[in-house]
Amino acid sequence: MKIHEYQGKAVLAQYGVPVPKGKVAYAIDEAVEAAKGLGFPVVVKAQIHAGGRGKGGGVKLAKGTDECEAIAKAMLGMTLRTHQTGPEGRVVRRLLIEQGMDLSGSREMYLAILVDRASGKPVFMASARGGMDIEEVARKDPKAILKEPVDPAVGFRPYQARKLAFGLGLAPEVVKRAEPFMLALYSAFEGKDASLLEVNPFLITKAGDVLALDAKVNFDDNALFRHPELVELRDFDEEEPLEVEASKHSLNYIKLEGGNVGCMVNGAGLAMATMDIIKLAGGAPANFLDVGGGANADQIKNALRILLADPDVKGVLINIFGGILRCDVLAEGVIAAVRDLRVMVPVVVRMKGNNEDRGRAMLKESGLNFETADTMTEAAENVVRAAGGAR
Repeated sequence: MKIHEYQGKAVLAQYGVPVPKGKVAYAIDEAVEAAKGLGFPVVVKAQIHAGGRGKGGGVKLAKGTDECEAIAKAMLGMTLRTHQTGPEGRVVRRLLIEQGMDLSGSREMYLAILVDRASGKPVFMASARGGMDIEEVARKDPKAILKEPVDPAVGFRPYQARKLAFGLGLAPEVVKRAEPFMLALYSAFEGKDASLLEVNPFLITKAGDVLALDAKVNFDDNALFRHPELVELRDFDEEEPLEVEASKHSLNYIKLEGGNVGCMVNGAGLAMATMDIIKLAGGAPANFLDVGGGANADQIKNALRILLADPDVKGVLINIFGGILRCDVLAEGVIAAVRDLRVMVPVVVRMKGNNEDRGRAMLKESGLNFETADTMTEAAENVVRAAGGAR
């Protein structure tokens, strides 16, 4: 789950991480009042779930009331496009009004904590080359990114923070401030079950003070049951509507761009393999959809409804391994869904496993125009052809 910058900074502040003073605004007058309360100059920041806002015109300095009002008026409601939003962009519905900082003589660096999937451990990263182009730094000069793996059993240790701080070239007196800063960051990462915590830039002022000038925080969805206070931070306007709808029915759904074959599969691994084999057959998957091992008829109906709500879907491939989810239960749900939803696109079904024969018989006896397949290759080729051929 992603949250906005101002929300991320509030979380970090709970753990003692120094952040600039700021206030969220949803309207022009709220932005002006917040700026007056903070004192000019202020920075007006568009709040969307994407980076690169500065280059896209979503971060501006206001030196007075009139300038702040004009900037807020231009930003609120604008469609902000960055390298992370794609060409469709994101509509700006809220702003962060933040105290202006004197950046003369300061240094902008980069700090981040994320989960290294290869090792199964968190890794604390740092770079002396912070700012808007950290992705380019990582691509062109990987050695500029310092990495410190963290043993979850003992956590991030003070010596590791000092190692990173000295690796950044910080003076000893600044290291004394950077060390508790980094330790507080890891406490927030661990305490809130984050999957990503990024501070860019990590600011070292001319006086040697340390500050999180920006913050990006993502949380592990699977741990949200432990943090009901975080669930309230979710902004549904920033999420794909079909993905939001799927989450209401405990379905794992991700919409993909450029595809026309809707996929309904049980199990993430099988879903990935299904998407791959559709590509091998010359087609393009329109989504990732895992109904889970214990799906029932209602969930299957809702899954198919969500699939078909995507206007790009011209054909549906249902690929099920009948383990916990029996093939006859799948067939029951699919038949009911196709009838109730009046499905007009071709549906190819490939099922293997528990009650497979019964499920196939139910599809055949339904009188509906299902196409069945014995293998994944056959199923993929059939649905690609039915959806209009290779893309």
